[in-house]
Amino acid sequence: MESIVRTKNLKKYYGNGEALVKALDGVDLEIERGKFTAITGTSGSGKSTLLHMLGGLDVPTEGSVWIGEQELSRLNSEQAAIFRRKQIGFIFQNYNLIPVLTVWENIVFPITLDGQKPDRKFIMEIVQFLGLDDKLERLPNNLSGGQQQRVAIARALASKPSLILADEPTGNLDSKTSDDVVGLLKVTSNEFHQTIVMITHNPEIAASADRVIRIEDGRLV
Repeated sequence: MESIVRTKNLKKYYGNGEALVKALDGVDLEIERGKFTAITGTSGSGKSTLLHMLGGLDVPTEGSVWIGEQELSRLNSEQAAIFRRKQIGFIFQNYNLIPVLTVWENIVFPITLDGQKPDRKFIMEIVQFLGLDDKLERLPNNLSGGQQQRVAIARALASKPSLILADEPTGNLDSKTSDDVVGLLKVTSNEFHQTIVMITHNPEIAASADRVIRIEDGRLV
């Protein structure tokens, strides 16, 4: 099976001397295309740091990250921003929706930022799939937490990225809504051929993934 993500000897250190923190300490990882992978670990284990590295949101102290054929460290900051918008969809715990934009405007915002024309037919398919078709003209603050997270999922999928990175996407949701959101992520992963890497504290959510990766003290366990 083809790998979409590869890391080699990935390290991220903060501080020095006595205050040195090894957030990531030599991580070698391969993630298969089209799979749903969960990353678990205690607080401070390096989960979020790893996700930020995979998404090119942070620069490693040492080692490399490959997304497909692209090594992220070879991109300058502008190239990295464009690569992220086209190739990676992000879903965060706090939704990160823009309050003055409607649901539709939020979903297509990253695409229009690139000067591209949204694929309306494809996006409407996602919108209907996520049960948002009657919410497109609403502002985010008129939606429940679960609905806002669905908008964030739609936005992440809309640009047809090859990789979706989700950082505790159910952290602010009740257990029923959490189950719904994870179920939707799994089904959208299959439906739209996405690779999903999700950080979660929830063992039940992790158990529903195709693969579970555990990280402790910056190393894979």
